[in-house]
Amino acid sequence: MEIIVVLVILAVVIFWVVGIYNKLVALRNRFKNAFSQIEVQLKRRYDLIPNLVETAKGYMAHERETLEAVIAARNQALAGLQAAAQDPGNADAIKQLASAEGTLGGALGRLNVVMEAYPDLKANQNMMQLSEELTSTENRVAFARQAYNDQVTEYNTYKQSFPPVLVAGTFGHTSDATLLEFEDSAAMQAAPKVSFN
Repeated sequence: MEIIVVLVILAVVIFWVVGIYNKLVALRNRFKNAFSQIEVQLKRRYDLIPNLVETAKGYMAHERETLEAVIAARNQALAGLQAAAQDPGNADAIKQLASAEGTLGGALGRLNVVMEAYPDLKANQNMMQLSEELTSTENRVAFARQAYNDQVTEYNTYKQSFPPVLVAGTFGHTSDATLLEFEDSAAMQAAPKVSFN
């Protein structure tokens, strides 16, 4: 009789551990899937930027430095995205992407300020369409980032809770996932402050 009780207790413990493991895997897969949605939107954004710069080049020939800064920041952000996409659970890769996105946001903000001095450029149909697509993509990125951060929070919360915290490390869930925090979208689009004092 004692053996049956021990076997039942052992079976319950095994099912309990398997349940925790399966939930950890499911939650990790959800946040990785959510990151792939960010990746899709950021790639779309990165594809729009060269078109925006090419359209602006004809009007802003003497603003070459600003245009080159936008392209350089876009390339840096794309490299950050590729690194993060390989392992969305890598905190360093996520931080690198967030930093590169901040740099890109600043470069796009400077481009917007410069474009204000060119009314013909602002009225250009291609530029208006590209700007609208970029704005729409920025909104999609914000929604995808929020969904990703929600999934990361759910994964981290479950992993850190009792009793999963007792077995998470044993099954390879040793570190928390990292939230992806860009600058606020409004702050990214705000014009930089210029002072000639």
